[in-house]
Amino acid sequence: MLPIALTIAGSDSGGGAGIQADLKTFCAYRVFGTSVVTALTAQNTLGVRGVHAVPPSFVRAQLDAVVSDLRPAAVKTGMLGTVAIVEAVAAGIREHALAAYVLDPVMVATSGDRLLDADAESAVLELLVPLCALVTPNLDEAAILTGRRIAGEDDMRRAAEELVARGAGAALIKGGHLEGDAVLDVFFDGLGQRVWTRPRIPSRHTHGTGCTLSAAIAAGLARGAALPQAVEAGLEFVRRAIAGAPGLGSGHGPLDHFAPVPELSTAASPGDTAATRTAR
Repeated sequence: MLPIALTIAGSDSGGGAGIQADLKTFCAYRVFGTSVVTALTAQNTLGVRGVHAVPPSFVRAQLDAVVSDLRPAAVKTGMLGTVAIVEAVAAGIREHALAAYVLDPVMVATSGDRLLDADAESAVLELLVPLCALVTPNLDEAAILTGRRIAGEDDMRRAAEELVARGAGAALIKGGHLEGDAVLDVFFDGLGQRVWTRPRIPSRHTHGTGCTLSAAIAAGLARGAALPQAVEAGLEFVRRAIAGAPGLGSGHGPLDHFAPVPELSTAASPGDTAATRTAR
């Protein structure tokens, strides 16, 4: 049977991030994508011109409708925007006992535009982090969630450990904003750490990288991959998507969502509980 994945995120009218990037990624992974729209944005590769939040009650109505008929094998969240939407999503994930939840704590767009109200940051930490199988913050988001300045690998390791201590099943701290010719990503699942290092691809076409990565990981989990393997495949998919970016737009352009998906094994590793974790 075709696996189902759910994205709960904002709509990007430019098509490079948000719901649009997630659904394209699900298709690349041959996973049937369903969606809950949390906000409409007026944006392109140059920036966000406007945001219109969806009423929290309608966010919940979408979630209930999807899950009652097309129950997902994995879920990801992206842009949530407000405290009320965070609360509605957290309640829905918990009450429906949704498993394999990947939390991308979207706070600021690539262009620098804020996508999460400042008063919602603590709600993400307190309500969503304890429900997730994996949280995938970039350096700025990890600094906000942990209250720490993050300037290198040691800081990233400590941030990952702290997020797991706060209830996350695992944490992937993305190091794309670090200076240098290499990109460093740090993963910790409570049992051990893993670090991926890859050459940086010089490109302005990086719009939607975080959305695409979290969607790719969720799609890998929906297909039955163990969490570390889903993360590794997701990182490689994003690398390929950046390398093949079509060069669209005048600003931070979109990725190539037609990039080939790395091979996935569906054999889970012994003791890999984070990949199948159910909200509690």
